[in-house]
This record gives sequence, structure tokens and C-alpha cells, in this order.
Amino acid sequence: MPVIDITDLADARLADFAHRTDVALKNGSRTEHGLYIAESALVLERALRSGHVPRSVLALGGTVDEAVALVGPDVPVFSGPGELLAELTGYILHRGLIASMHRPQLPAVADLIADAKRIVVLENVSDPTNVGAIFRSVAAIGADAVLVTPRCSDPYYRRAIRVSMGTVLQVPWTRVGDWNQTRELLAASGFHIAALALTPDAVSLKDFALTAPERVALVLGAEGEGLTPEAIAAADTVVQIPMAHGIDSLNVAATAAVAMFALV
Repeated sequence: MPVIDITDLADARLADFAHRTDVALKNGSRTEHGLYIAESALVLERALRSGHVPRSVLALGGTVDEAVALVGPDVPVFSGPGELLAELTGYILHRGLIASMHRPQLPAVADLIADAKRIVVLENVSDPTNVGAIFRSVAAIGADAVLVTPRCSDPYYRRAIRVSMGTVLQVPWTRVGDWNQTRELLAASGFHIAALALTPDAVSLKDFALTAPERVALVLGAEGEGLTPEAIAAADTVVQIPMAHGIDSLNVAATAAVAMFALV
């Protein structure tokens, strides 16, 4: 399929890129599980390596050849001047290209954690920037999987993918239900649930790490609100990172990195 030069922004084939919100893409019609946007050649490459399927690509002139090399001849690659593409999308393509990708079906929790040793559970982390930063940290340090609660921001949102440098496409993840169900699933797979929270009975992360069980699920909550009482009640151990200089907590992404590093 030849590269398609954009001459008309009303072209129906450009609908995936035309000021579409993450929610609109997720609920995209005529798709099995919805769509998401992969931004930059690096993120597109990681998505393809993970088996994700592209629908089309929007590329500036200088990145067209790279886009074609990545997706092959059967995926349409649209191109045009930067000003025109910015008018279409609503933002400047600083990274040269974006791709419309088919969302894969999320795996069942039991299948995802069957062979895992260290996993992360994100409860109600609503900021996609934090979600992306957490994925990048725990991916680099060695998390086997990530579980996200119903009120957690979608890891496939464009900002989360961008901040994560595409690692949300590499670390296996799926959504879980309520805490009764989640605790039952984790316990059935032999996971010790360690919740990061500032409670009177919390143990030091350093002490916990010295005798950490073989399989640990680290639970992290939203900044400000922290973990819900239900999450803390579901935990086998509540863990805290000791602080100096009167600081009471770290950014949730930093907390994820410190805790995961201590446990690997």
C-alpha cells in the first residue's frame, strides 16, 4: 500500500486521529476491543514486538520511511506537513509519528499471575502520568505483571503510554474486580499481599524485604487519598518506607520503584 498524502482533513480514513479522546478510541466502533494511540517510533516498535496490531499510521515526512519499515506494506501510512497534522490531531507530533493500534483482549487474572513472583496492584491511581511512570519503573526493575482496579486510569491512554516509554505495552497487565474477589485470586495463587500505607502497625520495607515471601503483590494507592480501607484490610502486611526530614511520603511512582527494587 503506497504512502497516502493528506489533502482533505475530512477524509474518513483519518477519523482515528481527528481530535479523538482516549475514551472515544477505547469505545471505537467496528473494533473488537477498541483502539489506542502509540506515539513515536520507539513506542510503535514496542507495541509491534508485543504482538499488537496497527490499523494505520500518521507520519511527518521525515518519519514516513521509518513508519513503513515498522508496519510493512499492508498498513496505510498517512503523511502531510506538520501544521496540517497538528490541525487534524489537535497537537504537534513532536515524536514524528502516531499509530492507531487495536487494543488486545485483556487476559484473565489467574492466567496473568500463574507464573509471576512479583506483581504490582494499582488501586484507583487516576492520573495517567503516574500510571505511566509506575509502569516504566516497575518494568525496568522487574515486575512480572500489573493489576489495576476498576477506578484506576487506563494504562492504554495516550499520556500513560507516552510517559511509560511504551512499557505499558511490554509488562503484562489486566483489570481486577473488588477486593474480596482480588484477594481470593491472589491467595489462590500463593501471593502475599503487601500494601504500601502509613498505618500504626506498618512494618519497615527494609525489614519486610529481608524475609519476603516467594510471591508478593505490592499494592499502591492514589496520591493524596492513599489506599482505601478495603485494600488495607485485604493486605497480609502493611509496609512503609521510612522517611527523613519530616517528609511523610513519596510520589507513588517513586514509591513503586523503591519498593520493587527492595524486593527483587
